[in-house]
Amino acid sequence: MLKETDHKWVHTVIEKITKKMDWVSEKSKYKIPYTAVNGNHDDRAAENPSGADADGICWWTNGFWGGMMWLMHHETGQDKYKEIANISEDYLDRCFEEFYGLHHDVGFMWLPTSVANYKVTKNPVSRKRALHAANLLAGRFNLAGGFIRAWNDLDEGDTRGWAIIDCMFNIPLLYWATEETGDPRFKQTAMKHADTAMSAFVRPDGSVHHIVEFDPFHGGVVRTYGGQGYEEGSSWTRGQTWALYGFMMSYIHTGKEEYLQTAKRIAHYFMANIPEDGVIPVDFRQPLEPKREDDTAAAIAACGLIEIAKAVGTYEKDVYLNAALKLLKTLDARSDWTQASDSIIQRGTESYHNRRHHLPIIYGDYYFMEAVFKLKGNDLYLW
Repeated sequence: MLKETDHKWVHTVIEKITKKMDWVSEKSKYKIPYTAVNGNHDDRAAENPSGADADGICWWTNGFWGGMMWLMHHETGQDKYKEIANISEDYLDRCFEEFYGLHHDVGFMWLPTSVANYKVTKNPVSRKRALHAANLLAGRFNLAGGFIRAWNDLDEGDTRGWAIIDCMFNIPLLYWATEETGDPRFKQTAMKHADTAMSAFVRPDGSVHHIVEFDPFHGGVVRTYGGQGYEEGSSWTRGQTWALYGFMMSYIHTGKEEYLQTAKRIAHYFMANIPEDGVIPVDFRQPLEPKREDDTAAAIAACGLIEIAKAVGTYEKDVYLNAALKLLKTLDARSDWTQASDSIIQRGTESYHNRRHHLPIIYGDYYFMEAVFKLKGNDLYLW
C-alpha cells in the first residue's frame, strides 16, 4: 500500500502529465516522435528510406507514441487521444509494405498500437494488423537454438544466430495472439524463447547479457557481446530492465513460477546497484568517468518493480514499491514539465559508446507514464 504522501505525489505527477500531454499531443499529432531536437519532437513518419535500411517508419520505437496516446485516452476519456493513436497506427502500415526494415521488434511496434486499439475498441483492422505482426515474429524463431532471431544482417556481419534480451518485450505479442486465436503455437514459441533467455542470458548474480550468439544450424551458445553496454561481461542497465520487466510479462501471461523468480533475481541485482541519488548509469559496471546516465532504464525498471509488487505477498511488496518510488521521484525531479521541450524525460542514452548521450527518447516518456498510472491503480496494461 502507498503512503498518503505517495498517493498525493502520484496525483500531482498525473496532473503534470495530463497538462503536458494536452498540448504536446496536438503539436505532434501527425508525427511519430523518437527524440526531441532543440525541444521539438522529430518525426520518424516523415522519413521514408527504401530497402533494407528502411529505419524511418520501420524504426523499432515507433509504437510508443501511439501507446502514450492510448494511456492518455484511458486516463482522461478524451477521444482526441484515440484519434491521434489511430493516425500513428495507420502510418505503420507502410512497414508491412516495406517489409525489409522489420525484425523482432514488431512487438514493440504493434503491441502499444494495434493490440491496444483492439483491446479498447475491438477494431477488426487493428486485430488483423496485430496478428500479421505476430506471424512475422513467430517466423523468426530458430528451432535448433530455441530463440527468436533479433536483427537482420547489420554492419557487424552475419547475425543469423543473434538474439537479444530486448526481445522479452516482443514476445507478449505472441502470448496475445494465442489468447486471441486459441492457437497454441504462438505461446509455445514465446515460452521457448523465454526459457532459452533464462538459461543463456541471465547470469547467476541476476545481471544479464545484452547479445547472445547461438549456432543457428545446431544450437548452443557461441559467444556473448557487450552490445549497448560498456563491454562484454558488463551490465547494461536498460538490458537489465528489459529482462526484469520482460520476465514479469511472461509470468503474467503464463503463470510460470520460474519467470517470476527470474524477474525477482534480476530485480534484486538492479535494486542493489541503484545509486544513492537514484540516477541510473548506462552500465552498472562502467567507469566512474565520464558519468553517463540513462533515465529511460529507471522508468522501465519502475514498471517491472511495480508488477513484481503486485505478484508477491504483503511482506515483500514494499521492497519493490519503495525502489520504484525512488526511481520515479528522481525522474520527476529531473524532467521537463514546461513548454520548452516536447519530451518529459530528458536524459536517455541509446548506447554507452554512442557519440551522443543524455537526450530525450520517446520510450522514456512512455514507461514513466505507464509506471505512474500503475501506481494510481487504474492503468491500461498494453503488454
